[in-house]
Amino acid sequence: MFQPQTYLLALLFMITSMLCWGSWGNTVKLARGWRFQLLYWDYTWGLVLGMLFWGFTLGSIHSGPASFLPALASADRSHWLWALAGGALFNVANLLLVAAIEIAGLAVAFPIGIGLALVVGVLLDYLLKPQGNPLLLFGGVALVAAAIVLDALAYRRRDVAAAQPRASAAAGAESGMVSGPAASAGHAGPAAALARRGLLISLACGILMGLFYPLVGKSMLGPGRLGPYAVAFVFSLGVLLSTFPANGWLMRYPLDGNSPLAPREYWHGRAGAHLAGLCGGFIWATGGVFNFVAAHAHLIGPAVSYAIGQGATMIAAIWGVFIWREFAAAPRRVTRLLFWMFACFLVGLGAVAVAPLF
Repeated sequence: MFQPQTYLLALLFMITSMLCWGSWGNTVKLARGWRFQLLYWDYTWGLVLGMLFWGFTLGSIHSGPASFLPALASADRSHWLWALAGGALFNVANLLLVAAIEIAGLAVAFPIGIGLALVVGVLLDYLLKPQGNPLLLFGGVALVAAAIVLDALAYRRRDVAAAQPRASAAAGAESGMVSGPAASAGHAGPAAALARRGLLISLACGILMGLFYPLVGKSMLGPGRLGPYAVAFVFSLGVLLSTFPANGWLMRYPLDGNSPLAPREYWHGRAGAHLAGLCGGFIWATGGVFNFVAAHAHLIGPAVSYAIGQGATMIAAIWGVFIWREFAAAPRRVTRLLFWMFACFLVGLGAVAVAPLF
């Protein structure tokens, strides 16, 4: 199998992982009008096919016990189960994150979900295999988490600024209607309940997202372990197996309040929507393989690899700011938040990147 032998090459693998994890979401935009639960089936198959592709290419370049097929054959059942469990946990967390975004918005889902996942994942990974300077590692993680919070605040203030003109226009139309507590009482209860649901889902997402990577790391440790390419494929099987009950349940009982979806609706999608889902899964798989391989490299360890990989949130923000122009009409105070967001992200990412060298 191909394994980076220098720190610079391992760092390039981690950066590639971050770019892929932060970019696959663009395929969702390419499938406009296609419900995420339906796109997720193609995403899952793309993920499995991507893991197989890299296993039979980079994972099979050189023979050895850690290469793709020999590692699958020689690993014991417990290490298979750790990797399967990691895939299942990630999958449920990923579905919950999407539901939380739909219910509570980016301003709640990302700082709670991804921020909590970053802290939990790096702490557990470091306890599992302590590598890298802890001051640089955890200081960098704190700055990346701060960047995620600033990103969420920027989205929230942008939405508030955009809503103010609409609210002013609606005020005149509603001036002759009943207002005050009596008018809003009927809406406060459901809105508060939905907000609490979004908060709880974000918390559950963050915990599960933080737990999946230590399970993947454990499957690559000790006698009978899986190699990085083999663990990526077994991880994808965990995603696939858990998609049937988890995504099937979300189709029948959507957490975002939308109407239920029948399985037959999947077959009504256009070819471009299915292709977008497959591409999204393949892109995430590429990031996953490169991240697992970097975590297996000398000096790196799972804590550093996971921390840099989770910088994907800022890559997604870069797509939104510079390509999709999501902040084109935002006020200047929002632009200042974006500046500090990117500053915290770059400094934090730099601290995590050099942590293995000290």
